[in-house]
This record gives sequence, structure tokens and C-alpha cells, in this order.
Amino acid sequence: MFTGLVEEVGQIRRIGRKGEAMVLNIGASAIMDDLKIGDSVSVNGVCLTATTLEGGGFTADVMPETYRHTNLSQLQSGSKVNLERAMQSGGRFGGHIVQGHVDGTGVIGSITRDQNAVVFEIKPDDHQMFKYLIPKGSVTLDGISLTVVQTTQTSFTVSIIPHTIGETVLQVKKPGDTINIECDILGKYVDHLLQYGKGHPETGGGKPKSISEEFLANHGFA
Repeated sequence: MFTGLVEEVGQIRRIGRKGEAMVLNIGASAIMDDLKIGDSVSVNGVCLTATTLEGGGFTADVMPETYRHTNLSQLQSGSKVNLERAMQSGGRFGGHIVQGHVDGTGVIGSITRDQNAVVFEIKPDDHQMFKYLIPKGSVTLDGISLTVVQTTQTSFTVSIIPHTIGETVLQVKKPGDTINIECDILGKYVDHLLQYGKGHPETGGGKPKSISEEFLANHGFA
């Protein structure tokens, strides 16, 4: 689990590709202090596993499923990426619960100034994500914990302070770029629990169950 507070911006040194499978070699410094083989690292918001450690960096495998549904497929040698190690149980929880399980991607529609802030407009590729995007709710963009400002039928906005811009890959993003989106896990669990057992196609639930006098009697309530 992560917090969405990026620790450093790393750089892609080499990429090995075989079809839709990739091996990323990422240059890093701050996160290398106690990183071990097998540790989880959020790379642009995607939870990957460090498979080797070498000379101020590490390597991680990207499976086809991740390749197809994130912007890691667009990385090239020299690309900058947000990096965060898994959260320590004794650390401060400054962001929100981030799993590193990206729900999909979106396109940056516009980037505008609002006095000391920068407003990013994001257009998700999958409209289903909007049920988890609410004003003042949490969202993760390329591994960054942010707050939703407004939503429309086709886009949402986030307002970002200069410090966050300067310490993340947002400093090099421009309109038209693809960004990873992870919606708040709490909203996804609540939605699943409310839909479970109602025959909803996304939950795998069975036929709807109703509470009747017979049901209460059979379960010891009447």
C-alpha cells in the first residue's frame, strides 16, 4: 500500500520489450536507501516489484495486463517517472490509501493557472470511473494523491500547488498526455458491497434477495 506522496522522480535508463511484456531499468537515489529485492515500488502509480538492484537504480517487470491499461507502455529511455516505496506501518499517513492498482488512464485536456495553483483537467478513457470521482474526494494521478475539485460529464479537475508540480512528473506533462488514474479504494468497496447479490454484471452476484417474513423466520428473526 502507498500514500500517494511521491518520494522522488526517477528516470528510465533502459527498457526491454518482448511483445506486451517489459523490463524497466529505473535510475533512482532517495528510494534506494533501504530498497530490497522483492519490495513494492509505485512507478507512475503502478505497483511494481523490484527484481534487481544495481548502480543507483533497480529493475522491475511489467506484465501485459499492466502494459495494456497504464501509461507505462508509452515510456522510453530518458522518461521521468514518479517513485514511492510502500508505506511503512509506523510512518505518517499524509496522502490517502493508494493500492497501486490503476483503474485506467485519462488524457490531460488542459492546464491552466489559478493564482498560485495549477489546474489540470483530466478526461478519463472509461466513463465508469466517474461514479468514484466526487468533488473534494481523493484521486491518484500517476501515483500522486490529489483532491478532485470539480466534475463534469466528461472530465474532472484537480488543483495543484507549485511544490507538487516541481517534485513530480507533472512538471513535464502537457495537454494531450496520458495519465494513470486510480480512484479511491473506499468508494470502490462501498459500491461493490451495495451491488453484491443484486445480479450486477460487475460483481458476479446472484439473483436479488428480498427480505420477507419467511426469510426472517428461517433465520431466527421472527
